[in-house]
Amino acid sequence: MTKPKPAAPASDALLSVQDLSVAFSQGGRTITAVDQVSFEIRKGETLALVGESGSGKSVSALSILKLLPYPAASHPSGAVFFDGDDLIADDDRKLRQVRGNRISMIFQEPMSSLNPLHTIERQVGEVLKLHRGFGDKEARQRTLELLDQVGIRNAEERLGAYPHQLSGGQRQRVMIAMALANEPDLLIADEPTTALDVTVQAQILELLKALQARHGMAMLFITHDLGIVRRIADRVCVMYRGKIVEEGPTARIFADPQHAYTRHLLAAEPKGRPPAANENAPVVIEAKDLKVWFPIRTGFFRKTTGHVKAVDGIDIAVRAGQTVGVVGESGSGKTTLGLALCRMISSRGAISFDGARLDDRSFKGMRPLREKMQIVFQDPYGSLSPRMSIADIVSEGLTIHERGLTASERDRRVVAALGEVGLDPQTRFRFPHEFSGGQRQRVAIARAMVLNPRFVMLDEPTSALDMSVQAQVVDLLRDLQKKHNLAFLFISHDLKVVRALANEVIVMRNGVVVERGPADRIFDAPQTDYTKALMAAAFDIEAAPTGVVSQ
Repeated sequence: MTKPKPAAPASDALLSVQDLSVAFSQGGRTITAVDQVSFEIRKGETLALVGESGSGKSVSALSILKLLPYPAASHPSGAVFFDGDDLIADDDRKLRQVRGNRISMIFQEPMSSLNPLHTIERQVGEVLKLHRGFGDKEARQRTLELLDQVGIRNAEERLGAYPHQLSGGQRQRVMIAMALANEPDLLIADEPTTALDVTVQAQILELLKALQARHGMAMLFITHDLGIVRRIADRVCVMYRGKIVEEGPTARIFADPQHAYTRHLLAAEPKGRPPAANENAPVVIEAKDLKVWFPIRTGFFRKTTGHVKAVDGIDIAVRAGQTVGVVGESGSGKTTLGLALCRMISSRGAISFDGARLDDRSFKGMRPLREKMQIVFQDPYGSLSPRMSIADIVSEGLTIHERGLTASERDRRVVAALGEVGLDPQTRFRFPHEFSGGQRQRVAIARAMVLNPRFVMLDEPTSALDMSVQAQVVDLLRDLQKKHNLAFLFISHDLKVVRALANEVIVMRNGVVVERGPADRIFDAPQTDYTKALMAAAFDIEAAPTGVVSQ
C-alpha cells in the first residue's frame, strides 16, 4: 500500500521537511542514508544540524534542492515544502528558479565546487548576471562589495585570480560570497567555516548573523563544531545514523541533553598534551632562510612588477618524535611553507632531510626520498582520485615504492592502514564519493601512513572531521608518532587540536614568523597582539577583536 503524500504544513515555516528518507542503489543493494527525517525552519531562524560524519547531515541538505546523484539516489518517502511548494515533486525548470536565487548553498569543499578554469570575478559575477540581470560593470562592483564583506583583503587584486591561486580559507570565503550574492530567503551552509582560521571564522559568523537580521534570512547550518552551534543557532537537530535523535532549543540541548549520543558529542573534543619531545633527537627535516616568492606580472608583456612573498626568510627544524605546529590566518603562508619543505614547489634557501641536501635536487632526484616524506592534504575530495577505489588509492604508494610486494601483501598493508585510522577494511573496494568528508580525510591519512614515513606534513588534517573523530585522529597521530618516532609538521587553524599535538608552535602572518616557541608558552603567555587575538578567538570566541584579521 502506498503511503499517502505529506500535506503542506499548516505552520508558518519557510521550510518544512516531512518524513524524508533517502536511499542509494549500489551494486543491486539499497542503502538508506536518511530515515524519516522531519524538521522545520521559520523566517529569520537558524537551525543547526549536527552529528558525526556519515550521519546523513549533508545528504539531508542536498535533498532539499535535489542535488543528489539521481537516479542512483531516491526518496522512498517524504516531502520538502518551501514556502508551501513541494520541491521534491518539482521539475528542473521550477527548481532552477529556486536554486541560487531563493535558496543558496555553501558547500563543504570549495576546491571541488569552484570552476578551476574561471576567475573569481567571473564566478561570483555569473550568479549576479543569471539571477539579477546585472551588467558587467554593476556585477564587478557588487562582486567587490561581496568579497570585502567576507573578509578578503585587497579584493580588487583578487578578481583575476583562479581558485588554485587562493588558500583554502580564501576559496571558502568566495563560496560564501557567491551564496550571499542574491540575498536568499534560505541559506544552507554545509560546514561553511571549516577552512577558516578562528579570527575570520568569528567575522564570518557575525556577517551571517548581520545579513540574517537585515534580510530576515533563514539558515540551515550544518557543522561538527559545537562551539559555533552554541553561538549561532536558535534550535538544534542531532542526527545519528540517518535519524534525528534529539531536537530542541540550543540552550536546552547544551544545558540538558537527553540522548546519550548528544551527551557523547558535547563531551568529545581533543584532549591531553603531546608526549615530551627529545631535544637531542636527530633533526629529520630542516630549512634555513626559506623563501617562496610568486611574481606579480602586469601589462601586455606580463612584466614582473613585484612579488607576493608567501614565505619570506623562515628557519625551521623538525626532530624525530616532535610535532611542530604552524598556525596563522588563511593566506599567511602555512601551506606554502610545508610544500616548500617537501620540495613540492620551488623555493630559495637551504633544505635538508636526514642530513641530505634537498634544495639542489631535481624532481627525479627527489623520487627516492618521497616514500619517507608524506603529505596529508587539506581537501580530501580534491586529493583522492574519483576513478580509483579506496584500496587502489591507499596502495598506490606501495606499488610505486615497494615493488617487491605481492598483491596479497599490499592488501594486508591496506587493511592494516585503514583499521588504524578507524575505517572498516571491508569498505576498501568503494570509491571516494561513497564516503563522507570526514571518512575521506581518514583515507588520506591511511594513504600517507601505509608507507611508514619518517616525516609527515599534515595540512589541516582534522578540518573536515567532527569533534569526536577529531579526538580519535589526534589520539591516533600521537600513537603513530610514539610507535614510529615520526616527525610531524602540523598545519591548522584549529588551535585546540594544535595544543593537543604540538611540542613547538610557529605563528605566521604575511609570510613571516611573528612568534615561535614551546607550545605551552605560546598558548599560556602569547607575546604579540596577533597571537593574543588568535588565542582569544580560539578559546573564547566572544573575546576576539572582530577587525584584527582580514583577507
